[in-house]
Amino acid sequence: MQWRGRRGSRNIEDRRGARRGGGAVRLGGGGLGILAVVVVGYFLGVDLTPLLDGSTGSGPVVSQSQELSAREKAMGDFVSVTLADTEEVWDGIFRTQLGEAYRPVTLVLYSGVTRSSCGNASGATGPFYCPGDRRVYLDTHFFDTLSQQLGAKGDFAAAYVVAHEVAHHVQDELGILGKVNEIRAQSSQAQSNALSVRVELQADCFSGIWARHAEDQIGAIEPGDITEAMTAAARIGDDTLQRSAGRVPMPDSFTHGSSEQRQRWFERGYLSGDLKQCDTFSIRNL
Repeated sequence: MQWRGRRGSRNIEDRRGARRGGGAVRLGGGGLGILAVVVVGYFLGVDLTPLLDGSTGSGPVVSQSQELSAREKAMGDFVSVTLADTEEVWDGIFRTQLGEAYRPVTLVLYSGVTRSSCGNASGATGPFYCPGDRRVYLDTHFFDTLSQQLGAKGDFAAAYVVAHEVAHHVQDELGILGKVNEIRAQSSQAQSNALSVRVELQADCFSGIWARHAEDQIGAIEPGDITEAMTAAARIGDDTLQRSAGRVPMPDSFTHGSSEQRQRWFERGYLSGDLKQCDTFSIRNL
Protein backbone atom coordinates (compact mmCIF):
# COMPACT_ATOMS: atom_id res chain seq x y z
CA MET A 1 0.00 0.00 0.00
CA GLN A 2 1.35 3.39 -0.98
CA TRP A 3 0.90 5.50 2.12
CA ARG A 4 4.14 7.31 2.98
CA GLY A 5 4.12 11.04 2.35
CA ARG A 6 0.38 11.13 1.71
CA ARG A 7 -2.36 13.17 3.38
CA GLY A 8 -3.46 12.06 6.82
CA SER A 9 -6.81 12.49 8.53
CA ARG A 10 -7.67 15.25 10.96
CA ASN A 11 -10.04 12.90 12.77
CA ILE A 12 -7.34 11.20 14.83
CA GLU A 13 -7.28 11.48 18.61
CA ASP A 14 -3.85 10.31 19.72
CA ARG A 15 -3.72 9.36 23.40
CA ARG A 16 -0.54 7.30 23.17
CA GLY A 17 1.63 9.97 24.80
CA ALA A 18 -0.31 9.36 28.00
CA ARG A 19 0.08 5.71 28.99
CA ARG A 20 -2.75 4.59 31.18
CA GLY A 21 -3.11 1.90 33.79
CA GLY A 22 -5.08 0.80 36.83
CA GLY A 23 -8.54 0.47 35.31
CA ALA A 24 -9.93 -3.02 34.91
CA VAL A 25 -11.99 -3.93 31.87
CA ARG A 26 -15.31 -5.44 32.87
CA LEU A 27 -16.77 -7.81 30.35
CA GLY A 28 -20.48 -8.51 30.42
CA GLY A 29 -22.53 -11.69 30.04
CA GLY A 30 -23.51 -13.29 26.76
CA GLY A 31 -22.55 -16.77 27.87
CA LEU A 32 -18.83 -16.35 27.18
CA GLY A 33 -16.18 -16.66 29.85
CA ILE A 34 -13.78 -13.77 30.36
CA LEU A 35 -10.89 -15.78 28.91
CA ALA A 36 -12.88 -16.54 25.76
CA VAL A 37 -13.83 -12.89 25.35
CA VAL A 38 -10.22 -11.80 25.75
CA VAL A 39 -9.09 -14.31 23.12
CA VAL A 40 -11.80 -13.25 20.68
CA GLY A 41 -11.19 -9.55 21.26
CA TYR A 42 -7.43 -9.68 21.01
CA PHE A 43 -7.19 -11.90 17.97
CA LEU A 44 -10.22 -10.84 15.94
CA GLY A 45 -9.65 -7.12 16.01
CA VAL A 46 -13.30 -6.27 15.52
CA ASP A 47 -16.28 -4.80 17.37
CA LEU A 48 -16.64 -6.19 20.90
CA THR A 49 -19.00 -3.51 22.25
CA PRO A 50 -21.90 -5.94 22.80
CA LEU A 51 -19.67 -7.69 25.37
CA LEU A 52 -18.65 -4.57 27.28
CA ASP A 53 -20.87 -3.59 30.19
CA GLY A 54 -20.19 0.16 29.92
CA SER A 55 -18.32 0.40 33.23
CA THR A 56 -15.03 2.18 33.54
CA GLY A 57 -13.38 -0.28 35.91
CA SER A 58 -12.85 -0.46 39.63
CA GLY A 59 -9.65 1.51 39.90
CA PRO A 60 -8.40 4.88 38.78
CA VAL A 61 -6.94 5.41 35.34
CA VAL A 62 -3.54 7.01 35.83
CA SER A 63 -1.76 8.87 33.04
CA GLN A 64 1.97 8.78 32.52
CA SER A 65 3.69 10.77 29.81
CA GLN A 66 5.98 8.72 27.59
CA GLU A 67 7.83 9.46 24.36
CA LEU A 68 6.59 7.60 21.29
CA SER A 69 9.05 5.34 19.51
CA ALA A 70 9.86 5.82 15.83
CA ARG A 71 7.78 2.75 14.99
CA GLU A 72 4.83 4.03 17.01
CA LYS A 73 4.99 7.35 15.18
CA ALA A 74 5.14 5.56 11.83
CA MET A 75 2.17 3.40 12.74
CA GLY A 76 0.24 6.49 13.77
CA ASP A 77 1.00 8.08 10.40
CA PHE A 78 -0.05 4.89 8.62
CA VAL A 79 -3.40 4.76 10.43
CA SER A 80 -3.97 8.46 9.76
CA VAL A 81 -3.40 8.03 6.00
CA THR A 82 -5.59 4.91 5.90
CA LEU A 83 -8.35 6.73 7.75
CA ALA A 84 -8.10 9.64 5.31
CA ASP A 85 -8.53 7.17 2.45
CA THR A 86 -11.68 5.74 4.06
CA GLU A 87 -13.05 9.27 4.43
CA GLU A 88 -12.50 10.05 0.76
CA VAL A 89 -13.93 6.75 -0.42
CA TRP A 90 -17.01 6.70 1.80
CA ASP A 91 -17.77 10.34 1.11
CA GLY A 92 -17.91 9.50 -2.58
CA ILE A 93 -19.97 6.34 -2.06
CA PHE A 94 -22.52 8.08 0.15
CA ARG A 95 -22.93 10.87 -2.40
CA THR A 96 -23.13 8.68 -5.52
CA GLN A 97 -24.92 5.58 -4.20
CA LEU A 98 -27.07 7.08 -1.43
CA GLY A 99 -27.36 10.78 -2.20
CA GLU A 100 -26.35 11.56 1.38
CA ALA A 101 -23.41 13.14 3.23
CA TYR A 102 -20.95 10.92 5.06
CA ARG A 103 -19.96 11.93 8.58
CA PRO A 104 -16.41 10.64 9.25
CA VAL A 105 -15.58 8.65 12.34
CA THR A 106 -12.98 9.73 14.90
CA LEU A 107 -10.23 7.17 15.50
CA VAL A 108 -8.58 7.03 18.92
CA LEU A 109 -5.01 5.74 19.11
CA TYR A 110 -3.98 4.55 22.55
CA SER A 111 -1.49 2.34 24.39
CA GLY A 112 -2.30 0.25 27.45
CA VAL A 113 -5.79 1.24 28.64
CA THR A 114 -8.07 4.11 27.73
CA ARG A 115 -11.72 4.97 28.32
CA SER A 116 -14.57 4.86 25.85
CA SER A 117 -18.31 5.24 26.20
CA CYS A 118 -18.49 1.46 25.81
CA GLY A 119 -16.15 0.82 28.75
CA ASN A 120 -12.39 0.62 29.02
CA ALA A 121 -10.40 -0.21 25.90
CA SER A 122 -7.28 -2.32 26.32
CA GLY A 123 -5.09 -4.79 24.50
CA ALA A 124 -7.58 -7.49 25.58
CA THR A 125 -10.47 -5.94 23.67
CA GLY A 126 -8.58 -5.41 20.40
CA PRO A 127 -9.62 -2.70 17.93
CA PHE A 128 -13.35 -1.93 18.09
CA TYR A 129 -15.98 0.63 17.14
CA CYS A 130 -18.00 2.18 19.97
CA PRO A 131 -21.41 3.45 18.83
CA GLY A 132 -21.83 5.24 22.16
CA ASP A 133 -19.28 7.91 21.23
CA ARG A 134 -18.96 7.08 17.52
CA ARG A 135 -15.25 6.37 17.76
CA VAL A 136 -12.91 3.60 16.67
CA TYR A 137 -10.38 2.54 19.34
CA LEU A 138 -7.06 1.08 18.26
CA ASP A 139 -3.83 0.14 20.00
CA THR A 140 -1.33 -0.06 17.13
CA HIS A 141 0.52 -2.88 18.93
CA PHE A 142 -2.30 -5.07 17.59
CA PHE A 143 -0.61 -4.87 14.19
CA ASP A 144 2.37 -6.74 15.65
CA THR A 145 0.01 -9.42 16.94
CA LEU A 146 -1.65 -9.63 13.53
CA SER A 147 1.68 -10.07 11.78
CA GLN A 148 3.77 -12.07 14.23
CA GLN A 149 1.22 -14.28 15.99
CA LEU A 150 -1.51 -14.63 13.38
CA GLY A 151 0.72 -14.64 10.32
CA ALA A 152 -1.18 -11.88 8.51
CA LYS A 153 1.78 -9.81 7.33
CA GLY A 154 1.90 -6.62 5.27
CA ASP A 155 0.61 -3.09 5.61
CA PHE A 156 -2.61 -3.84 3.77
CA ALA A 157 -3.49 -6.53 6.30
CA ALA A 158 -3.33 -3.74 8.89
CA ALA A 159 -5.28 -1.41 6.59
CA TYR A 160 -7.99 -4.07 6.35
CA VAL A 161 -8.36 -3.97 10.15
CA VAL A 162 -8.80 -0.19 10.09
CA ALA A 163 -11.23 -0.39 7.17
CA HIS A 164 -13.26 -3.08 8.97
CA GLU A 165 -13.70 -0.92 12.07
CA VAL A 166 -14.62 2.10 9.95
CA ALA A 167 -17.15 -0.17 8.23
CA HIS A 168 -18.91 -0.62 11.57
CA HIS A 169 -19.24 3.17 11.70
CA VAL A 170 -20.70 3.08 8.18
CA GLN A 171 -23.23 0.53 9.44
CA ASP A 172 -24.02 2.92 12.29
CA GLU A 173 -24.48 5.81 9.84
CA LEU A 174 -26.86 3.67 7.78
CA GLY A 175 -28.90 2.76 10.88
CA ILE A 176 -28.04 -0.91 10.57
CA LEU A 177 -25.92 -1.34 13.70
CA GLY A 178 -28.46 0.18 16.08
CA LYS A 179 -31.34 -1.92 14.77
CA VAL A 180 -29.36 -5.15 14.91
CA ASN A 181 -28.13 -4.49 18.44
CA GLU A 182 -31.71 -3.84 19.57
CA ILE A 183 -32.78 -7.21 18.18
CA ARG A 184 -29.74 -8.97 19.64
CA ALA A 185 -30.56 -7.64 23.10
CA GLN A 186 -33.90 -9.51 22.94
CA SER A 187 -32.55 -12.68 21.35
CA SER A 188 -31.18 -15.98 22.57
CA GLN A 189 -27.42 -16.46 22.59
CA ALA A 190 -27.53 -18.54 19.41
CA GLN A 191 -29.67 -15.95 17.62
CA SER A 192 -27.45 -13.14 18.86
CA ASN A 193 -24.35 -14.93 17.58
CA ALA A 194 -25.97 -15.48 14.19
CA LEU A 195 -26.82 -11.79 13.89
CA SER A 196 -23.31 -10.83 14.96
CA VAL A 197 -21.91 -12.97 12.13
CA ARG A 198 -24.07 -11.08 9.64
CA VAL A 199 -22.91 -7.74 11.02
CA GLU A 200 -19.25 -8.74 10.79
CA LEU A 201 -19.50 -10.23 7.30
CA GLN A 202 -21.19 -7.09 6.06
CA ALA A 203 -18.33 -5.06 7.55
CA ASP A 204 -15.93 -7.33 5.65
CA CYS A 205 -17.90 -6.69 2.46
CA PHE A 206 -17.80 -2.93 3.11
CA SER A 207 -14.05 -3.25 3.62
CA GLY A 208 -13.82 -4.84 0.20
CA ILE A 209 -15.79 -1.95 -1.30
CA TRP A 210 -13.33 0.45 0.30
CA ALA A 211 -10.39 -1.49 -1.16
CA ARG A 212 -11.93 -1.41 -4.64
CA HIS A 213 -12.49 2.35 -4.55
CA ALA A 214 -9.10 3.01 -2.93
CA GLU A 215 -7.60 1.22 -5.92
CA ASP A 216 -9.70 2.94 -8.59
CA GLN A 217 -10.15 6.34 -6.99
CA ILE A 218 -6.93 6.93 -5.07
CA GLY A 219 -4.47 4.52 -6.66
CA ALA A 220 -3.11 3.48 -3.27
CA ILE A 221 -3.28 -0.28 -3.86
CA GLU A 222 -0.13 -2.14 -4.87
CA PRO A 223 0.30 -5.69 -6.24
CA GLY A 224 -0.18 -8.19 -3.44
CA ASP A 225 -2.28 -5.90 -1.23
CA ILE A 226 -5.57 -7.68 -1.81
CA THR A 227 -3.87 -10.99 -1.07
CA GLU A 228 -2.67 -9.55 2.25
CA ALA A 229 -6.23 -8.53 3.14
CA MET A 230 -7.58 -11.95 2.15
CA THR A 231 -4.92 -13.62 4.28
CA ALA A 232 -5.88 -11.46 7.25
CA ALA A 233 -9.55 -12.33 6.75
CA ALA A 234 -8.64 -16.03 6.76
CA ARG A 235 -6.47 -15.79 9.87
CA ILE A 236 -9.27 -14.23 11.94
CA GLY A 237 -12.10 -16.54 10.92
CA ASP A 238 -13.86 -18.12 13.89
CA ASP A 239 -13.10 -21.65 12.76
CA THR A 240 -9.40 -20.92 12.30
CA LEU A 241 -9.13 -19.23 15.68
CA GLN A 242 -10.93 -22.05 17.44
CA ARG A 243 -8.64 -24.64 15.84
CA SER A 244 -5.61 -22.54 16.81
CA ALA A 245 -6.86 -22.60 20.39
CA GLY A 246 -7.05 -26.40 20.27
CA ARG A 247 -10.84 -26.50 20.00
CA VAL A 248 -13.18 -28.16 17.54
CA PRO A 249 -14.93 -25.41 15.53
CA MET A 250 -18.52 -24.92 16.71
CA PRO A 251 -20.52 -22.87 14.17
CA ASP A 252 -23.25 -22.01 16.70
CA SER A 253 -20.63 -20.17 18.74
CA PHE A 254 -19.29 -18.18 15.78
CA THR A 255 -19.69 -14.41 16.13
CA HIS A 256 -17.69 -13.21 13.11
CA GLY A 257 -17.91 -15.92 10.47
CA SER A 258 -15.64 -18.64 9.15
CA SER A 259 -12.41 -17.90 7.31
CA GLU A 260 -14.04 -18.84 4.02
CA GLN A 261 -17.02 -16.58 4.67
CA ARG A 262 -14.86 -13.61 5.66
CA GLN A 263 -12.74 -13.95 2.55
CA ARG A 264 -15.74 -14.43 0.29
CA TRP A 265 -17.61 -11.38 1.57
CA PHE A 266 -14.52 -9.19 1.39
CA GLU A 267 -14.02 -10.35 -2.18
CA ARG A 268 -17.68 -9.73 -2.98
CA GLY A 269 -17.36 -6.11 -1.90
CA TYR A 270 -14.07 -5.70 -3.73
CA LEU A 271 -15.33 -7.12 -7.02
CA SER A 272 -18.64 -5.23 -7.01
CA GLY A 273 -17.88 -1.93 -5.28
CA ASP A 274 -21.63 -1.79 -4.64
CA LEU A 275 -23.35 -1.41 -1.27
CA LYS A 276 -26.35 -3.42 -2.46
CA GLN A 277 -24.13 -6.47 -2.86
CA CYS A 278 -23.33 -6.41 0.88
CA ASP A 279 -26.80 -7.20 2.21
CA THR A 280 -25.93 -10.07 4.54
CA PHE A 281 -29.30 -9.86 6.29
CA SER A 282 -31.64 -10.87 3.47
CA ILE A 283 -29.50 -13.69 2.09
CA ARG A 284 -30.22 -17.16 3.47
CA ASN A 285 -26.88 -18.90 3.07
CA LEU A 286 -23.90 -16.81 4.09
